[in-house]
Amino acid sequence: MIRSLRPLAAALLLLTVNCSLLTESKAQTPKTYTSSEILLGLKKLNVLGSVMYLAAHPDDENTRLIAYMANERLLETSYLSCTRGDGGQNLIGPELREGLGVIRTQELLAARRLDGGRQFFTRANDFGFSKTSDETFKIWDKEQVLADMVWVIRQRRPDVLITRFPPDARAGHGHHQASAILAAEAFDAAGDPKRFPEQLQYVQAWQPKRLLWNTGSFFVKPGENMDGYLRLDAGGYNPLLGQSYGEIAARSRSNHRSQGFGSAAQRGEALEYFQPVKGEKAGKDLFEGVDQTWNRVPGGAAVGKLIEEVIRKYDPSNPSASVAGLLKVRERINKLPNAFARVDATNYWVENKLGEINNLIYGALGLSIEANAAEQTAVVNGKFDLKIDVVNRAPFPIKLVGIHTQNVEQDSVLEKQSLAPPTSGNHLREGASIGFNANQDIKSGSSFSKTFKFPLLKGEQISQPYWLLEKGTVGMYKVPAIVVAERLTGDKHLTVMGGAIKQQEIIGSPKNPPAASVTVVLQVANENLAFDIPIQYKHTDPVLGELYQPLAVVPPVAVNLPAARAYVFADAQPKTVPVTLKAGRAGVAGTLALTLPAGWTSTPASQSFVLAAKDAEQTVEFRVQPGPAAAPGKTELRAVATVDGQAYSRGIQTIQYPHIPTQTLFPEAVAPLVKLDLRKRGQNVAYLMGAGDEVPEALRQVGYNVTLLKPEDLTAARLKQYDALVVGIRAYNTVDRLKTQQPEILKYIEQGGNVVVQYVVNRGTVLPEIGPYPMTLSTDRVTVEDAPVTLSKHPLLAAPNKITEQDFRGWVQEQGLYYPSKWDPKYQTVISSSDPGEPAKESAILVTDYGKGHYIYTGLSLFRELPAGVPGAYRIITNMISYGKEPAQ
Repeated sequence: MIRSLRPLAAALLLLTVNCSLLTESKAQTPKTYTSSEILLGLKKLNVLGSVMYLAAHPDDENTRLIAYMANERLLETSYLSCTRGDGGQNLIGPELREGLGVIRTQELLAARRLDGGRQFFTRANDFGFSKTSDETFKIWDKEQVLADMVWVIRQRRPDVLITRFPPDARAGHGHHQASAILAAEAFDAAGDPKRFPEQLQYVQAWQPKRLLWNTGSFFVKPGENMDGYLRLDAGGYNPLLGQSYGEIAARSRSNHRSQGFGSAAQRGEALEYFQPVKGEKAGKDLFEGVDQTWNRVPGGAAVGKLIEEVIRKYDPSNPSASVAGLLKVRERINKLPNAFARVDATNYWVENKLGEINNLIYGALGLSIEANAAEQTAVVNGKFDLKIDVVNRAPFPIKLVGIHTQNVEQDSVLEKQSLAPPTSGNHLREGASIGFNANQDIKSGSSFSKTFKFPLLKGEQISQPYWLLEKGTVGMYKVPAIVVAERLTGDKHLTVMGGAIKQQEIIGSPKNPPAASVTVVLQVANENLAFDIPIQYKHTDPVLGELYQPLAVVPPVAVNLPAARAYVFADAQPKTVPVTLKAGRAGVAGTLALTLPAGWTSTPASQSFVLAAKDAEQTVEFRVQPGPAAAPGKTELRAVATVDGQAYSRGIQTIQYPHIPTQTLFPEAVAPLVKLDLRKRGQNVAYLMGAGDEVPEALRQVGYNVTLLKPEDLTAARLKQYDALVVGIRAYNTVDRLKTQQPEILKYIEQGGNVVVQYVVNRGTVLPEIGPYPMTLSTDRVTVEDAPVTLSKHPLLAAPNKITEQDFRGWVQEQGLYYPSKWDPKYQTVISSSDPGEPAKESAILVTDYGKGHYIYTGLSLFRELPAGVPGAYRIITNMISYGKEPAQ
């Protein structure tokens, strides 16, 4: 919550619309409100209750219950996810780890925009599948994750906490178990002022009424008596939204596209069950003993009556008629005792409800206010062209008072109610002001437009997600001490002190505040209202039409290495490393060089460049090779551009999918550099892509000629020209055409071909059998990356490279996944390994002869290890591709 502001900043805050609700609609299109949504919002004004759902990952949440709580019970409803889902797989593209975490964060926000909830996170990193909470807490900083949970609870002050999982082995994933354990500890710690006292300069300790476990069919034994559980029917129908909560939930959950969670709508009764965990017992209802009316705020009873009157008089054919009543409600709230106290329970509800009122006024007036940059990026410390459009669609005139930046000096004097434009006594920060007096009437149906230069502030950072600005650990993201300098913000979830957003204040937030915004001050019925409008980029696509995306702040030059590529040297021959420079502004000049470990050289050693125009690109190629003194194994190279004495070593990556806003990332310009002893047999490899991976490029790095084939190309005649066919991850889950092409693949094997199939998820395969003989896929996996491996004497491990235990060292995230649990005796096992305390799993690699050829299934996580430059992974996949082939003469 924004607190500790001096009068000017407080005035701006209290009259500022929560910009996220106005702009975060699908694909970033500005939000508009239907008459029914406005009525639902009016009803929500009179409910002062909060509920928080807690689990481990994106897609763990119960979207139906969230939709029910937010839209039926009209509660402030939030989902706190411990992680951003970075350790999952990606069904829709090649992004993994940090990139996937950004995608899944945005998928959660897209889900919340549909079901009405809010979204929060801790700093925990989803390091991959974990089998126990003990393992999880060895990698997460448990106390830090707990502190983050307590922080969000103290911010949002939920009356009831609900967990998705139990705190034991029934939860399955160790992260699931850990989320429930932490929720129980956070329930107690949030109300204890001795726990995490550093938070109390911003928030109060808060004790929720009760903690419940939302149990269900996953955890309840068939036939179990549920009489001892609380229950509710979340399957109702909302006539104002025209949907049942099951229908809303299906649309919400279907935003988790990267995980393949497209969901069918459910209609009719849908019972949810809850087991008490902590706090006061409840007999029938989850919120027993919780006053959800304005009576919980001192002096608030009168506010509730005013809202009831607005609801009673609401005219769905003329929502703007409710504006006068809403202004009266707003005025009455402003007069509540302690309404603007620094840290106070009253202040919490005042801030929330004033934000809701401003949203409702905006919607009831039918306003359209946009701040659109002329280009999709702006350079750090630079200026850009900005166009402001204000359209009045209300049936009466309004007045545009002024337009200002949020970057106002803290010692300025600005009256809370008048919000006058800057004068000689109210000056903006030097060099940052675009404020001007307008005092212009905008008639009904007319508009106002103005274009000017917008200055970014000194010290403004690139638009890197705040949790990726600094390098964290395997288990935790690191948030800088100061996330954004010299900024005031209208984001209600952030505190502003001294013009800077500090670490504590942004922890828990799903994303960065807008890169830049303006405050548009309108006069309605003699009242001044300020709306904080994020600056976006709008353009028209000839196919898709009008599109919006967030403005991205970029460095003067971006330094791009090919994505997810390791440079692997099986000999001393040089390789070409292309580095692409992209200008963030016009007239960028400097030098580019590679930073290499000892024993490696590049030609040229450095290269000068000049980029005359903004967004201009130039690719510089370096020839890199190891010398005799280069150590074997894995290291890394870094590309560094120097401009005006400043070093830049971040690239720029754009993530674009239709269901989420465009995301801009700035990954470090580093790549794995690997020197290894490698021999291979065969040269030409066919590759069928599945869910998307970087394995084809990895194979090219060790000298294979790789051809990407379409499913319809998978005929025995076509495949005959290749030494092997490698099938990408999850192909048998995602490539429907394999139903018809499988006989051709088997025919190719039978005639002497070699097929390597990478992991397939055990649910939803396109055909019953993915191999020549039966195997039963499962969820079995080995999650410890460096788990000891027992090697058989199978010839696959003998040639052309002698595979040893050393080849399984230095792996990342996991060793393997989705191992078969049963298989036909014709399959031969090759290796075995296990996680601590578990029996050995022998099906990480299964090999069988079929006719004259060979079939190999592997659950080893080669799709992660190869781009990460793990030497042993290259040796293992090379042996698979070479299997059964004679050495070249």
